[in-house]
Amino acid sequence: MSSAGSVSGPADPSRTWRVLVFSHRPEVREGIVMAVGRRPAPDLGRVVFEEAGGIAEVLAACDAGRVDLAILDGEAQPTGGMGLSRQLKNEITDCPPIVVTVRRRDDRWLATWSQADAVLVHPLDPVGAAETVAEVLRAAAAADAPVVR
Repeated sequence: MSSAGSVSGPADPSRTWRVLVFSHRPEVREGIVMAVGRRPAPDLGRVVFEEAGGIAEVLAACDAGRVDLAILDGEAQPTGGMGLSRQLKNEITDCPPIVVTVRRRDDRWLATWSQADAVLVHPLDPVGAAETVAEVLRAAAAADAPVVR
């Protein structure tokens, strides 16, 4: 279990997930929130979004363990989400899963460099965005689940 989540198992519909959405542009953050929705899958419970317009906010939230998932705008300025993803993955011991958004499908390969867990391509498809976020959250929940022997 992530330190930000409630005490519950992997596919617990009562769990509340904290998702950080980063972009320097409010309309991009709003588009991500609208595409993912408050409940990306029935088995995962609700999502509470925290929006960040600056890198310092993202670093503070992730470092404090207040985030179950970060969705970072790969086109954000002055520092894009891909570079920020790589920094978080390399500097935070218990880094939350990260989804990076890109403008061009051809830029998905950069996610490998950024160490992101998944990639979304603009324009965001609400069904695809919700499914991608749900898959990443399920994987995070499964990784946090205690091993029963």
